[in-house]
Amino acid sequence: MEILQRIVTALNEVFWEKNILVGVLLGAGVYFSYRTKFVQIRLLKETYGLLREKNGKDNKNISSFQAFCISTASRVGAGNLVGVVSAISIGGAGAIFWMWIVALLGASTAFIETTLALIYREKDSNGEYRGGPAFYLKNGLKMKKMGFLFVGAAIICWVGILQIVSNSVTESFKVAFFIDERVTTIILVVLSATVIFGKKDKTAKVLDKVVPIMSVLYIGVVLFILVKNFTLIPNVLGEIVTQAFGIRQGIGGAFGVIVMQGVKRGLLSNEAGSGSAPCAAAASSVDHPVKQGMIQSLGVFVDTLIICTATAMVILLTSPEVTNGLDGMELLQKAFTFHIGSLGDVFVAIVLFLFSFSTLLGICFYGKVNMYYITKKKWGENCFKVFALIMIFIGGLEKNTLMWSIADLGLALMTLINMVGIIPLCNVALDSLKDYESKKNK
Repeated sequence: MEILQRIVTALNEVFWEKNILVGVLLGAGVYFSYRTKFVQIRLLKETYGLLREKNGKDNKNISSFQAFCISTASRVGAGNLVGVVSAISIGGAGAIFWMWIVALLGASTAFIETTLALIYREKDSNGEYRGGPAFYLKNGLKMKKMGFLFVGAAIICWVGILQIVSNSVTESFKVAFFIDERVTTIILVVLSATVIFGKKDKTAKVLDKVVPIMSVLYIGVVLFILVKNFTLIPNVLGEIVTQAFGIRQGIGGAFGVIVMQGVKRGLLSNEAGSGSAPCAAAASSVDHPVKQGMIQSLGVFVDTLIICTATAMVILLTSPEVTNGLDGMELLQKAFTFHIGSLGDVFVAIVLFLFSFSTLLGICFYGKVNMYYITKKKWGENCFKVFALIMIFIGGLEKNTLMWSIADLGLALMTLINMVGIIPLCNVALDSLKDYESKKNK
């Protein structure tokens, strides 16, 4: 285990500490935003209307809204809670500013990768669509082996995330309800298995109910806290902007840490550019690839600009004496307790369960799509589902800090491989955007 820790740490230092991923993600975001003329903002109003479109007579595949919910489910998860806590703990309030920048620019990257996923997707023998980075690497660039590498990197990432998410739930339930980790773990595994196994995968139907409920519930309580502390908000926003450029800490090493934490946690949360969300988006039955691309760019905004910002504001509006020396879920629960009293622990536990459960289901959906790329058989999908349940079980019983590092490594590898696909194929997505806007204008 110690040798594995050293290898993972060394690789993460190359990808993250040297700011390679920071440069790649911000650079890609700027490039795609420029090439699409900031489609993520320009067509934002129109995107809301697309969420209400039905999937017509296609009962084999999911609607655009269900695809949005699946990808949002994996985005809006423990990363929005624990990830934000980690970003602020290490990078300070300024890390939030860079999470905003990643979201603003990353939404264009999400648009490009999703549009490509629909253009190069495949239909299986049952009439269901499958797509994602592995598919456009193979069908768009004839790089089938690179597609296999993407699947391998994704599994490395999901090994870490599945265990992190599961452990976060069991820890919060122990604090809030004094429930033993083993009991919570078994409940989580059984619920997940009930949804993902059976004659028909029920992930889409469950998530298009759970995602809106959990988002509204969380934002509602945070809005109450913001109204309650309205006079302090300008100071908090000032801290975020001031610390974003290391002004208070001193320009230099501190600035690098702040930016890196913001970008890293921003990506881990909204997944823009990592290639995971397109795996769900490709299963939608929209009549034009660009429509789902626009919807997925909206998902990035919902995740980071709304949910992550809400978490950050709660933490930053909390008296430092309350959270001093704390981290992770314990810090977040104390912050909510500070604002809403003894219900804080219970509220965070319930919200985290909803966020985490939806994330687990989203990853299971991603996993089965990528296993189809490798095996083209149902048994491959079922193998990943069993594997996911085992990871949930292990993570729920024991906290392993190595899992954060493994998730970061897998995420870095996924992102770099995905960029190999979306940068050369960018013009294909842009042509699709021109076609969509031309038809719309007519």
